[in-house]
Amino acid sequence: MKTQVAIIGAGPSGLLLGQLLHHQGIDTVILERRTPEYVLGRIRAGVLEQGMVDLLREAKASERMDREGHVHEGVYLAYNNQMHRVDFKKYAKGQTVMVYGQTEVTQDLMDARKREGGVSIYEAEDVQLHDIYSDKPRVTFVKDGQKVELECDYIAGCDGFHGVSRQTAPKDKIKTFERVYPFGWLGILSETPPVYEELIYANHERGFALCSQRSDVLSRYYVQVGLDEKIEDWSDDRFWDELITRIPKVAADRLVTGPSIEKSIAPLRSFVTEPMRYGNMFLVGDAAHIVPPTGAKGLNLAASDVSTLYRILVKVYKENRIDLLDKYSEIALRRIWKAERFSWWMTSMLHKFNDDDFGQRIQIAELEYYTSSEAGLTNIAENYVGLPYEPIE
Repeated sequence: MKTQVAIIGAGPSGLLLGQLLHHQGIDTVILERRTPEYVLGRIRAGVLEQGMVDLLREAKASERMDREGHVHEGVYLAYNNQMHRVDFKKYAKGQTVMVYGQTEVTQDLMDARKREGGVSIYEAEDVQLHDIYSDKPRVTFVKDGQKVELECDYIAGCDGFHGVSRQTAPKDKIKTFERVYPFGWLGILSETPPVYEELIYANHERGFALCSQRSDVLSRYYVQVGLDEKIEDWSDDRFWDELITRIPKVAADRLVTGPSIEKSIAPLRSFVTEPMRYGNMFLVGDAAHIVPPTGAKGLNLAASDVSTLYRILVKVYKENRIDLLDKYSEIALRRIWKAERFSWWMTSMLHKFNDDDFGQRIQIAELEYYTSSEAGLTNIAENYVGLPYEPIE
């Protein structure tokens, strides 16, 4: 087999990159070791920055999002039993975010690729990357018991934190940065109306809580828990009682509870890989970086990586600008580290780290400052809606 760009991983970043390149006449093959059903079963993010919304429209995979997604013009920060709204329209130059689940994004991209005849190979086993520093990199894999070789010009590693792409990078050329947080998020999905029209991030002496949503009838809620907690110890009733305790009364009084249809505990970490280019292999999304979900940046950072690599590859193929390949890491990492900072800061300001009363007072003082200052509100709004993509020149 031959293609121009081999994309490893059929999550939203791989599918989005494939769609964008397809519309520029650049041939791609997507390899995924899991089934489509498994990929769609991942319950993940649901807040899309304007930049990602625009990319989905450019990829011609936005029709359902534009019809069913919910535009949010603000977000609430809650502490001391009070709610404080951050007005995106006012403090982020009119920008907004779109609430639309990652599962739906993935489904829309899968449907678009299938409709347009793109090649996606699922259940590709034993995927291996070869000759990444040569002009003719290769990917080998096993499909239906047969070994297949895929020749290509470039490889995009969109296969997540545990994927083969980052593992292929030479150990003497890769550097990683990591911070592991001493807690996780216990999250549930319920077929109940959202408690509020916009998201609520709550700081409470018992720990962080988040009221999120997927639609008018589907809600996503989280509470901070210790890493030693077990999912079987958390009944629905226990979860709802804890959430009600941690959010302001004005929200708790409106909360509609019900059976959970999904429940999980996710650990939190910050992680960055440098560089993101190794010869003709490029790391994209979770293969290169992880952020705690507090700032709603994970999926959106993957989209900004896709935008950078996509626009570079278009110029490579159409204008022979191979010099731009050297700039991928530099451009992508500038935005990544800013998003890492914002996610770390939001996590540090809203979560309970220990029983340190001084630290708790500092958190409240910081929240009071940022929610009462024009500069503070602008800082939160600009970062939450997403910093602008850097142009490729």
